[in-house]
Amino acid sequence: MKQGAARSDYLDWLAQALAATQAFEPLPDGDVVVGYATGYDAADIAPFVLSLRAVFDGPVALVVDDEPDLRAFLTQNGVTAVDAPTWRGWAPHPVMQRFVAFAGLLGDRPGAALACDVRDVIFQAPPFAPAPQGLEAFVEAAGPLAEHAFNMKYLRALFGEGLAAAVADRPCLCVGTLVGTRVEVARLSRLILSLAATPRSEIGGAFGADQAAFNLAVHQGLVSSSIQPNYGRVATLGLTPGERLAFVDGRVVNPDGTASPIVHQHDRHPHLDAPVHARWGGGLEHRKRVRPKSAGQKWAKLKASLRRRTPELR
Repeated sequence: MKQGAARSDYLDWLAQALAATQAFEPLPDGDVVVGYATGYDAADIAPFVLSLRAVFDGPVALVVDDEPDLRAFLTQNGVTAVDAPTWRGWAPHPVMQRFVAFAGLLGDRPGAALACDVRDVIFQAPPFAPAPQGLEAFVEAAGPLAEHAFNMKYLRALFGEGLAAAVADRPCLCVGTLVGTRVEVARLSRLILSLAATPRSEIGGAFGADQAAFNLAVHQGLVSSSIQPNYGRVATLGLTPGERLAFVDGRVVNPDGTASPIVHQHDRHPHLDAPVHARWGGGLEHRKRVRPKSAGQKWAKLKASLRRRTPELR
């Protein structure tokens, strides 16, 4: 009996996605920073851009919407604005789409790369000092994955109870800041896209699928990487108690008194968010992290949630 080909909405999209990586023009050789910032305007991303340009003068590319004021702001600060790919049919959440752009913009070129979130990242020192010798994976919280319900939820959803249990005792890593050679970060991006196809359902395109695929890839040795503690090159602050953090002399200060070059999720703490924006917001509006959703947005989110939970024909 002839075996039929596997299919799912995610697999259909993945075929387009891997082809789309070839449509990007890679950034020039050397150290680069890339991010995915669709849905944002200049006020949202000003702290990222202005703090980065204070410590790094190399190529920076952000995937953004076709919004004239935003693109003028990027041009003014020497940042390349990149169009997001267009897709036929279903497409995943932007947290998964971004890996298409990362792989394409980095290419198999020499140099180091930082591929990261945009709205909630700022810079306090050069991001590539010291130069990364390989792929670096950054711990985001104390305690193993088993203690973090969000990560375990998506590990189970993508890879099943057995594989989730196999990595439950490993550190909780954050996919929002990826540092390494350009070749390695591009390869990891393609791997994350491919791993998310495992359940053959739309869950592979959900917010949280990126975290699950990244943690599995590192902890199962599917990529060569070094796990880095929090508060080193990167400080990920979302799960750090606010009373252990401070803003001193224009910098976010970690619980151990150090100041990391790259700060992620400072906006979860109002006593950091306000002074950070005052310093790096460029005089633009201070935006709230969570904004009210319209009825249409709420309905679209509900439909997407229901579709992710509906088994697809095998």
